[in-house]
Amino acid sequence: MTGPTILIVEDEAPLVTLLRYNLEREGFAVLDAQDGEEALAIAREQKPDLVLLDWMLPLMSGIELCRQLRRNPETRALPVVMLTARGEEGDKLRGLDSGADDYVTKPFSPSELVARIRAVLRRAHPAPLDETLRYEDLAMDLAAHRVRRNGRELHLGPTEFRLLRFFLEHPGRVFSREQLLDGVWGRDVYVEPRTVDVHIRRLRKAINGPRDRDLIRTVRSAGYALDAKG
Repeated sequence: MTGPTILIVEDEAPLVTLLRYNLEREGFAVLDAQDGEEALAIAREQKPDLVLLDWMLPLMSGIELCRQLRRNPETRALPVVMLTARGEEGDKLRGLDSGADDYVTKPFSPSELVARIRAVLRRAHPAPLDETLRYEDLAMDLAAHRVRRNGRELHLGPTEFRLLRFFLEHPGRVFSREQLLDGVWGRDVYVEPRTVDVHIRRLRKAINGPRDRDLIRTVRSAGYALDAKG
């Protein structure tokens, strides 16, 4: 059975080939377009489940294409992951402001890209409560409210559970303390930003055994990410 359909919008043929190979290997169906006009037509006619969109495109930029998808009632809710070589925070924010659901910076690992695509699809189409979120050897069973690492059950407090769930839904992405406060505690709750550090320490202690890799990466002056490469 074929999984969700991904529309790749990319004008570099070797990258399209690489993306197609990795996505099809993971069970996705793949469509591709070389420019924005073609992508708009395919999105309207074939209704993919997600668009993987390069920032730099001929004729129409990725950001403009994303805006046009958001303006059209037929494609307004279509999840978009932006692929960009730009690493500056301002450029990433522009991508998110244009309506993208997430971004992946080149060079990227295929496994991270697939994980990010699955996370965006989960948020767009929430699965039943028996869903399990996974990253590396970590698994969170949302129905049973249990977390295991390499088969070993972990004991997390309620805040650490919510924090880990948030990270599992956005693997590899760096979040500032303020973004974590909004995403985990909620925008209407006042919590001191340094409180995040306390809960990150508790989460690390809960999920990392003496022989385990630390899956939480600290990014100096930026924030934290669930990232095994850290």
